[in-house]
Amino acid sequence: MYISRYIEETVKKTSKTFKVLYLGGPRQAGKTTVLKHLAKGSGMTYVTLDDREMRRLAQKDPAMFLESFTLPILIDEAQYAPELFPYIKMKVDNSTKRGRFWLTGSQTFSMIKNLQESMAGRVGILKLLPLSFAEKNGITKRKQAFFISNEKEALKQRPPVLNKDIKDIFEDIIEGSYPELAGKNSPSAELYYSGYLQTYIERDLSAFFGVRKQSDFHSFLQLCAARTGQILNISELAKDAGISVNAAKEWITILETSGIIYQLKPYHRNFSKRLIKAPKLYFLDTGLAAHLTKWKTAESLRFGNMAGAFFETWVVSEIIKSYTNRGEEPPAYYYRDKEGHEIDLLLEKDGVLSPIEIKMKIAIGEDDLKHIRYLKKKHPSLIKTGVVITATDKMYFWDSETVIYPATGIN
Repeated sequence: MYISRYIEETVKKTSKTFKVLYLGGPRQAGKTTVLKHLAKGSGMTYVTLDDREMRRLAQKDPAMFLESFTLPILIDEAQYAPELFPYIKMKVDNSTKRGRFWLTGSQTFSMIKNLQESMAGRVGILKLLPLSFAEKNGITKRKQAFFISNEKEALKQRPPVLNKDIKDIFEDIIEGSYPELAGKNSPSAELYYSGYLQTYIERDLSAFFGVRKQSDFHSFLQLCAARTGQILNISELAKDAGISVNAAKEWITILETSGIIYQLKPYHRNFSKRLIKAPKLYFLDTGLAAHLTKWKTAESLRFGNMAGAFFETWVVSEIIKSYTNRGEEPPAYYYRDKEGHEIDLLLEKDGVLSPIEIKMKIAIGEDDLKHIRYLKKKHPSLIKTGVVITATDKMYFWDSETVIYPATGIN
């Protein structure tokens, strides 16, 4: 059964604007499924470069490859044949029609750079991450990206997923967000992620990134999962993994460009220099992180020592999805100074910041707002409505400048 996705409207708009549409993202996030669903009945040709013969032709004779098919065309796994891009450019330059080429592929840095350089102004680039909590619960009609404006009214447009509580959130955390896990006849998370890692490590790492030490990389991935929700100390990570700092930096970049992790940058503009400069590390799929850190059940994780880190990771990943699904780069940062003041998330719009705290509890006290209060007092012109995301089941106002918001309503 097809699961509706928020990104569908973004794809339609982008295809009407650009001659070429590229939909990237991690393996098995649902890229091909979404585009085939949207292309249904349009007469669009479909070809996948997973087919070795098609791949060989696209690489060796890209002109002949393109002449073999009728436009419009959806080319799946386009990262296997970047040789096609100059010839696609020639095709679209000879026509005024939009949306004639739809491409999918892994979200690799070299792939995006190649597209941007060879088809500047002609290609609309989107990213699809795995399912959001709202999508898994059949909600895809919300109008507003999460807190994309600094107005309290924007939050009211995003009611929570009803009848879901902290137990349901941790079930979702353990299950993960890949579409194949959402069906009635889906495999167990344990079986799925074991296969996913084998495919990712054996195919993508070797083919696109030249990583040969696969067992070392797997161990590195486990160490990263154990640090989800934490400030990244690259030297410590490299030491624990038994690799050089340069190798650790390279592998972190690989994980980020593959859509496995997200590095939340610290906010420092207009602030003092006494700030932490390292990014925070988040897995974009909590199921994969749970698998790598050996958490087997939602209950054991919920009452375990990583519960807070996983809850925060889940919230941040949901907010990131709410922006990428609309074709936007998340304007997201965190704040931490050397005196220990910390804000989990800062969302920026038009130079104004919305501070967000993430608390894995229902009852909120004044102490939970102290860092928002501190930042607001220190930078009154920069800081607008503060939000505390919790396990509550409804939105309410703590005061005129602070909103308590349910975690089940953020995507």
